[in-house]
Amino acid sequence: MQKTPKLKYFATLNVAVGLPQEIGVSLHGERRVIPILGGTAQGEGWKGNILNGGADYQLILTPRMAHLDAHYVIELESELESELDNGERIYIHNKAIRVASAEVTKKLKISKAVDPELIYFRCHPTFETSSSAMQWITERVFVGTGVRRPDSVELQFFEIL
Repeated sequence: MQKTPKLKYFATLNVAVGLPQEIGVSLHGERRVIPILGGTAQGEGWKGNILNGGADYQLILTPRMAHLDAHYVIELESELESELDNGERIYIHNKAIRVASAEVTKKLKISKAVDPELIYFRCHPTFETSSSAMQWITERVFVGTGVRRPDSVELQFFEIL
């Protein structure tokens, strides 16, 4: 019998976001693009800055559920005695599902603060990097949780062991 997977903390990200670009209701649902303006990332033994220029491509499928598809880059900062070089980068593709009542979803869409306990927000980030010190993250599976704030998204990522 195989062991039940366990989770190991990997990082916390605070992602600054801009005003939504509303596309409107299309063939698949209500389409929106949320610009990623920057932010910070902190893990055990490493830290970095989220670069301006990414985006979260949202598809609101029902009054309760949205699929999120975010693409962004972290630029690493080396710390003393670290194997990291300043300027190394990690590309993140983070797919998520966000579910809340129709009323809470309406508030989220207009960037109102809501109680995070009222929202199911789970994600699956994947990573690409040329950093030799961080190459191992391209060879693992990660999951995460998210909290939507009026002008940011807080994420916690966990490696599945």
